Amino acid sequence: MGMQSWAVAFALINAVTVLPAAAQQKTEISLSRQPGIFYMPSHIIEKQKLIEKHAAALGLPGVTTKWVTFSGGGAQTDALLAGGVDILNTGTGNLLLLWDRTKGGVKGIVATSAQPMALISRDPHIKSIKDFTANDKIAVPTVKISTQAIVLQIAAAEAFGADQWSKLDSNTVQLGHPDAYAALSNSQHEVRSHFSIPPFTFLEMKNVPGAHVVLNSPDVMGGPLSQAQFFTTTKFADANPKIIQAVRAATKEAQDLIRSDTKTSVEIYKEITGDKTSVEDLLAWLKEPGMMEWNLEPQGTMKFAAHLFKTGTLKTQPKAWTDYYLPSSADLKGN
Repeated sequence: MGMQSWAVAFALINAVTVLPAAAQQKTEISLSRQPGIFYMPSHIIEKQKLIEKHAAALGLPGVTTKWVTFSGGGAQTDALLAGGVDILNTGTGNLLLLWDRTKGGVKGIVATSAQPMALISRDPHIKSIKDFTANDKIAVPTVKISTQAIVLQIAAAEAFGADQWSKLDSNTVQLGHPDAYAALSNSQHEVRSHFSIPPFTFLEMKNVPGAHVVLNSPDVMGGPLSQAQFFTTTKFADANPKIIQAVRAATKEAQDLIRSDTKTSVEIYKEITGDKTSVEDLLAWLKEPGMMEWNLEPQGTMKFAAHLFKTGTLKTQPKAWTDYYLPSSADLKGN
């Protein structure tokens, strides 16, 4: 670096250090989510510009958000670590793995939803997970580390014995939910089972001949499990406290709207995602058991973490859910 470059660099450093803290907070925020109705709070946040609204109310005007959809959590976490996106809205497994691998450098902001997942098969021979043979494929969004893959491991440990938790890992294949639904719909396709999330669970049960539920996640987990939460790097959170507050306030407003005006929420979901499902079908599905679990507090995540530590996937065992969530969420009654 030449003398002139150093002078410029020092001038820049000095210019940055004398700026007020608010000016350093990022105003162009990029966020990522996956396909599916789990992510409906994020669709409402996008449509109604709720992060922008709450950031402005907190004294940070001029915020803009950009939403990117990835078909699996693996691509999302890569984007977060590479700095391509600032905040993810995705599954508990991805949060725990990143928290562990970055030694606490990635943490949750708030949970967004805890709807049930279902392992669905169109194979008439598969009535329970004990019926899968070596040749039967099970679609999951990311093998080994997606929420679905891990719930399958917990179910396998319960069905076959604690040391057999990975028994069905070799059956899993990586397919995003829309592709897995397409595979199930094609009677010639080798993938006949899918660990599915709403709305795909309902679409498969309605449209795929012979589709039936093999397993439900609440039965395995003993209750709801947070399927989606917002999380980010602690570096971003420390530099952008008002954005973190705005994400929490925006999520609460979106969850409240889903409860108070489900029809408007469903219409926003359809508009943002392009989902062709009728409003009537979506409203009917949201009346099904467990479908209105839209809560800020994480649910069922410590049981999930305990399994991941036991199997060696996590090197660190969290003592409480607040270990992998930011201090700004510590007032919530999570588990």
